[in-house]
Amino acid sequence: MSKTLHLTFNVFVFFFFNISFLKADLQIPNTTILPAEVIKIQLDGLMNNDKEFKDSGIEQTWNFAHPSNKKNTGPLPKFKKMIKGNSYKMLLNHLTHTVTKLESTDKWAQFEVIILDKEKIYHKFNWQVEKYKEEGPLKNCWLTTMVSNPIPLGSSI
Repeated sequence: MSKTLHLTFNVFVFFFFNISFLKADLQIPNTTILPAEVIKIQLDGLMNNDKEFKDSGIEQTWNFAHPSNKKNTGPLPKFKKMIKGNSYKMLLNHLTHTVTKLESTDKWAQFEVIILDKEKIYHKFNWQVEKYKEEGPLKNCWLTTMVSNPIPLGSSI
C-alpha cells in the first residue's frame, strides 16, 4: 500500500470512528494548535458545556484527550460521568479561568489552571499536554495526558 493511500485510509478510519464526536462546531486536533491553546479550547468548552448541544464542552475536551488518557478515562459516556462527578464538576459552566505555563519541552508542557466555579470558589489544577508521536491523523498534535485533582483555593470576594 502506498504511503499516500495508507495515510488517506488512516484519516478515513479516524473520522469514521470519531464522527459522533465531531458534531456542530467542535474543534479537532491539528498540528497548528499550540499546547496552551489546547487547554484553552478545552476550558472554553467546559465553561460553556451545553452551548452547541448537551455536553458539547465535555465532548470538546474529549476530542483533545491523548489516546492513552482516553484508555484510562473513556469511553465517552464514562468520561462524561467522570467530569460530572465530584472531582471535576466545578469545571462545568465555570465563570473564568487562567492558564499559566509552568514547564515545557518540545514533547510535553505543564500548566497551572485556576478556575472560578459557578459557586464563586477558586480551584487549581495541574494540566499536562504531550505531543502525540504515533503515525496517523493525530501525529504531532498536542493532546491532554493528565489533569490533576482540584485544589480548592477558597471563595472570591
